[in-house]
Amino acid sequence: MTEQRHVWDKVGKWDNELTLLADIIAKTPLTQTVKWGAPVYTYQNRNVVGLGGFKHFFAVWFFNGVFLRDEANVLVNANEGVTKSLRQWRFTDASQIDEKKLLAYIQEAIAVEEQGKAVKPEPKSFPVPDALAAEFDKDPAFKAAFDALTRGRQNDYLEYIGDAKQEKTQLARLDKIKPMVLEGVGLNDRYRG
Repeated sequence: MTEQRHVWDKVGKWDNELTLLADIIAKTPLTQTVKWGAPVYTYQNRNVVGLGGFKHFFAVWFFNGVFLRDEANVLVNANEGVTKSLRQWRFTDASQIDEKKLLAYIQEAIAVEEQGKAVKPEPKSFPVPDALAAEFDKDPAFKAAFDALTRGRQNDYLEYIGDAKQEKTQLARLDKIKPMVLEGVGLNDRYRG
């Protein structure tokens, strides 16, 4: 397992420290996996904690850390305003690792998973491009067919047309999708199982 840990250390200077964290986590009922090129520890197939080494620190992160009490006040939001639930506990030296405290945080994180707590993602919304709005005005049947689609399919079409910078490209895309919308077919249905 030590060879695999080297992959987790992005800068090559925290291998001993990450090994120490992994050895502590191994004392819990979590299952070790690798996701996104980093170690992730799961409980009942749900992501609980992960490890990683970075330029100025190494860290253990809690996927639903927002729900932890954080009595030691050690957790940080790595990407304020973007990251909703993940929290990191950062270290710059192995001497900062308090095994008893870390195990308590992990046990609380497992309890969070058992309770099913999770931050629900905010639904995406896309503005209706002018070309599509004009077509809705001209063709009520097209508008009705669009409205009958699932929100996800609607968003795929809104994004597809809205991403075109030029009006002629928007109109060409509109011509392409109109028969699909009228058939109740999503833009990306062929890619979905």
